Formats: sequence, C-alpha cells, structure tokens
Amino acid sequence: MEAAKNRKPSVSIVIPVHNEAAHIQACLDSIARQTIAPKEVIIVDNNSTDNTVELARTYPRVTVVPAKKQGIVHARNVGFDTASADIIARSDGDIVLPETWVEHIQNFYAEPENLQKCWTSGGYFYNVRLPHLVSWAYSLYAFWFNKLLIGYFTLWGSSMAVTRKQWQAVRGSVHKRTDIHEDLDLTIHLAEAGYKIEYDRTIKTRAELRRVHTDRHKLWEYLQWWPRTLRMHKMWQWLPCWLLTVIPLYSAVYVLVVWDNLVRLFGRPKLPY
Repeated sequence: MEAAKNRKPSVSIVIPVHNEAAHIQACLDSIARQTIAPKEVIIVDNNSTDNTVELARTYPRVTVVPAKKQGIVHARNVGFDTASADIIARSDGDIVLPETWVEHIQNFYAEPENLQKCWTSGGYFYNVRLPHLVSWAYSLYAFWFNKLLIGYFTLWGSSMAVTRKQWQAVRGSVHKRTDIHEDLDLTIHLAEAGYKIEYDRTIKTRAELRRVHTDRHKLWEYLQWWPRTLRMHKMWQWLPCWLLTVIPLYSAVYVLVVWDNLVRLFGRPKLPY
C-alpha cells in the first residue's frame, strides 16, 4: 500500500460479529461519533441468530457480509479480504471506540516510516470490580508479558490496524484453527514477514471482559489458547506461558468473582452488567 502523498490513508473498519444485538448499537454509535469517518464499516456476520444484522443495517456506511464458516478467524479473513481502504482496522461488536480512534490510526499511517508497522492499543474493562487495576493487569499480561516471551507485542483483535499490503503478505499463511488466538497467530506471521508491532498506550477502547461473567464456563479452555498458539508455532515459550498465565489468571478471575458475590451479598450497588 502506497498512500498518495497529498492525502491521508483511508480506513476500513472490520467487525466480526456473532449474536451481538445487545452491544452492536453502542459499538456503531461510537463509530458514528468519530472525528474522522472511516471509508467503510464492514460487519461480518458469523451466523448470528438474533437481530444483530438488522440493527447494523440501520447505520450509514455499514456493509454486512456473511461468513458461513463458524469461527472468528474465518469472519476476520472474510472482512479483511472485503476491505477496500488503505488501512484495515479491526474491532469487535462489544467494543465502544473513543471518538478519535479512526483519526489516531489515520495519523499513525500518514507517517511513511509507519507503513512497515502494525498498530494496536489496549482497552478499559468496565464490567468488573476495580476496573483500572484489572485493565492494567490485562495489559501487563497481554502486551508486556508477551513481548518478554517472544520479543514483540501482540496485536489485540479489539483494537488493531494493518495495511492492506501487510494483510496480503500473510493472508495465505495464517492458521484457521478456532482453538487458538487468531490475533496472536496473525501477529507472529506478520513479525516473521518483517513487520514491527506498535503498541499505542495513548488510546484505549471500552471493552467488556466477557469471560469473567457471561462466558466464565469457557474460561479454562480459553486460557489454553495463548500457550497453544505458541506451541503451534513451535515456540518453546509455550511452557512458561502456560505456567505463568493459565493458573494465575484462572485463580485471579475466581477471586474477582468471589469478591463480587460478597459485595452483592452485603448490599453494595450492583455493576451495570
């Protein structure tokens, strides 16, 4: 991708969704409030059975495309292949984007030296007790610990961007398993192709930490995805990753849940979830 020198690169936003009716309006409202509008918003419907698609189609600039094969990696690939802008930005259907998110990404890629970089940022989790502490701990594990393990930051699927050239360079090699972290797998392929990962700490999305509450029964399996992704890439770091993330994070989540239940029992105000 070579953006014209007299203009800033255009941005497509890709959002894979599966039954996001409870969240998609807040997500798309945040896109409508952007200081700079994206070229297009691609909602990739991964077999939703609720009215996610109907709600999404009420918004301007939104195109809904189907991804019949179940799994976020398949939906992501369909969305990335559909995107027509210079930059492919990705988020999720339960994310609320800060108003300058598109502008931030556009300004980043307007600098020629950044065309060899992939961009990502973190999130602020609103549906847990001690949200600032939890968000800090998540960033510590997801970004800094990953860099310590393998030498570079990971892309976070809820707030990331790549150029079309970068996607084209790796689209044929990314794995299509649904039991790994597809964003970490994408990161590894991009790093192996020579691209650097830029972790931007100056902007954060508003996110729901789902597996603490709504999907907690899937937590143990979900935590295996990180070391499994590394092991699939034949990285020895999968073992310390398993030892230092799976058990501590699983335990920490249940401490939060017990604390939350105690707070509820003694009549403190409930959280909005």
